[in-house]
Amino acid sequence: MAKKKPDEQPKQKNYKLTELDQKTLKLIENTAVKVQSKILARTLPELRFPTRSLSNVKYDTKVGYFELGRGTTGRALTVNTVKNFAQTLRLMSVSKDMIENDDHATKREAYYVSKNWGEAKFNEQPESDAAMDDIEALASLDGLTREQLRYRPEEHGGAVAGQLVVLDQDKKGNPKRIDCTEFGSGSYSIPSDVERLGFETDAKFVLAIETGGMYERLNEHEFWRTSNCILISTAGVPSRACRRFIRRLSDEKKLPVYAFVDCDPYGIANIYRTLKVGSGNAAHINQFFCVPRAQFLGLTPQDIHDFKLEDATHELQDVDIKRAKDALKNDPFFQAHKPWQKAIGQLLEMGVRAEQQALAKWGLNFVIEEYLPRKLANRKSFLP
Repeated sequence: MAKKKPDEQPKQKNYKLTELDQKTLKLIENTAVKVQSKILARTLPELRFPTRSLSNVKYDTKVGYFELGRGTTGRALTVNTVKNFAQTLRLMSVSKDMIENDDHATKREAYYVSKNWGEAKFNEQPESDAAMDDIEALASLDGLTREQLRYRPEEHGGAVAGQLVVLDQDKKGNPKRIDCTEFGSGSYSIPSDVERLGFETDAKFVLAIETGGMYERLNEHEFWRTSNCILISTAGVPSRACRRFIRRLSDEKKLPVYAFVDCDPYGIANIYRTLKVGSGNAAHINQFFCVPRAQFLGLTPQDIHDFKLEDATHELQDVDIKRAKDALKNDPFFQAHKPWQKAIGQLLEMGVRAEQQALAKWGLNFVIEEYLPRKLANRKSFLP
């Protein structure tokens, strides 16, 4: 009996392909057919991918996120590209097997699967990650993401607490109702694939929080109960799963999203900007993962004055100054919003940054008793 190759999936019976599964399989098969027909016609096949950079995006405030431009990058089959070409097609083949058998692989597993591909194997994971990004960019033109290709991210999805019931199901299809108010001192952890989830909530808003420590404080004191909201910890720049979870929750339940991050160029130009409008490098997926309803609650440069935090700040480092100036000069999002230009200019003029925890200057629970209630009472003042 012939041995099963390591990248072949064991066949599962009775798995019913979803509409997205069928669409993804069609994309893979059409790509393979085009390549094959070119080869049979003795012409060089070529794969074209959207260019992923800030220079190839446009931002329209009515749309609400960075849209992919028309720039593309072509990869023709040549002596120099034959290995990368083969790797790309092999990854798509693995994706096809996983879809047909209802399986998934992490990016790390995808890298190791290639070790049985002979000369086509990846030498380092950044190579497989880059090839996977190309495939996702190609799939995005058909409204598909890496998750539909069955490649899962390995990063933590984010933590959730508050007035929300998540509707999920186990592997056998049995429904599961997960009440996010019933985790005691813990939290619900967002899974890597959130497309099958449903939501029940009467919450008034979502509060996306940068730091784990601040999230834990608000959860421990059940701020979500007194404010009738949903707390989500982004743990820095939110993961794909976290952004998609917030996006779906916001869209389907018509909930505003308020971002509570540090007052520094990284919190503003990386964490918040990525949550709200996406990024240039991921322009091909912004339509799925950004949260146009998001607004910036704080901390703001003005908060440093209003809450007298001047002696609880830190000097801006060279990297902070460069990031802030780059945002003003090159970022379409900040260029489209004068309030943000004013705020970042104010931060540069002050020459300092402040962490969320700086509010503890006035007491450990000042953020719960004073800061957040005052901010939420004046939501029209939130930065866009």
